[in-house]
Amino acid sequence: MTTNGYDRALAGDPEVAAILAAELERQRTTVQLIASENFTSPAVLAATASVLTNKYSEGYPGRRYYGGNVHADEVESLACERATTLFGAEHANVQPHSGASANLAAYLALVEPGETILAMRLDQGGHLTHGSPVSITGKTYRFVSYGVTPAADDGSGERIDLDLVRDLAHRERPRLVVAGTTAYSRVIDPRPFREIADEVGALFMFDAAHPAGLIAGGAHPSPVGIADVVTLTTHKTLRGPRGGAILCSGDRARAIDGAVFPGLQGGPLEHVVAAKAVAFSEAARPEFKQYAGQVVRNAAALAAALAAEGFRLVAGGTENHQVLVDLRTFDPELTGKAAQEVLDRAGITCNRNQIPDDPRSPFVTSGLRLGTPAETTAGMGEQEMAVVGSLLARVLRGRDDPTVVEDVREEVRDLCGAFDPYGAWSRSESPA
Repeated sequence: MTTNGYDRALAGDPEVAAILAAELERQRTTVQLIASENFTSPAVLAATASVLTNKYSEGYPGRRYYGGNVHADEVESLACERATTLFGAEHANVQPHSGASANLAAYLALVEPGETILAMRLDQGGHLTHGSPVSITGKTYRFVSYGVTPAADDGSGERIDLDLVRDLAHRERPRLVVAGTTAYSRVIDPRPFREIADEVGALFMFDAAHPAGLIAGGAHPSPVGIADVVTLTTHKTLRGPRGGAILCSGDRARAIDGAVFPGLQGGPLEHVVAAKAVAFSEAARPEFKQYAGQVVRNAAALAAALAAEGFRLVAGGTENHQVLVDLRTFDPELTGKAAQEVLDRAGITCNRNQIPDDPRSPFVTSGLRLGTPAETTAGMGEQEMAVVGSLLARVLRGRDDPTVVEDVREEVRDLCGAFDPYGAWSRSESPA
């Protein structure tokens, strides 16, 4: 591919132009299986690269600290309106820069420093902002952690241990109960968490960073109206720009807004807010519902293909967009780190991930986390997922043979050639 489009837009900086062009080529010619990534639409990209990046907009619509915000007010109000309509929420804050920022803002609004929060442990499938000691959340609040049930031969184990959640809630009396994960392949029903929170007089927050798009598309139960606060990201299954958002009831709107600004952030990224507005509109269309369902079907097809190749699937399979793979039954010596690196060379992009009770460190791991949002956007279906599962197994079996890796790389290139996520753009046209 040529770099003419980037060369035109970045005429004075050919080095950056070349890097961006190379990244576009990487995305077009490799299989993207990172569960937290997606391909945005050209409309989202255009909004993200808009002139709103020039505007300082501290505050909220109608209450800014700078002049000249008439259009920033319009686009942020539109984004909030679209978010509340899409998810059926009373209030939305679309300013958080990320899911981590959204989570921290929710804690700031709901919990005093040092108070207790009950959330999922990182090595069991939770997130850094669910109280990891290396995160500011773990340094500011007292976290008590729950996990999953033990693995079972019939695949029924490794589900969120609701009995443990209830026991810990009654023992520790947390101010806040958090549901939501970053590496968990089953549906999370918000209702039992609500019941447990009510039993101990706690608030309930649902971190929907991963399933937000599935919720919008009707492929995952919605926590909106059940949880006191719902946080989410806009760039995973929701297929929007990188960023976060918070949904809540009207009576918590002031506390949430104050926690985001001035509590944690300064000026919002209004160009990203504009892109969020675009993404919310796209997710409200009938075809997005079809997309969300296909993401789940593709994950199931990928899981079935990997199980047939001898991989053990954490939790016995998947009900969402993720597949968690335990590599030890496939090859006891194979680590997640080694698998990720060789798959990258073969054109299959994924990430190493700890599995429940993993004996290896987070930097090495015994597992992989795979996801189907991006390649579903590119147009792949169950048949292609079966092919991807077979190619993945071939690479890992032949990881010490450069010929095997290169052969698979060429097959991946051919496969991706038929599913170019940005095929509507000419090779000489700038994505911007």
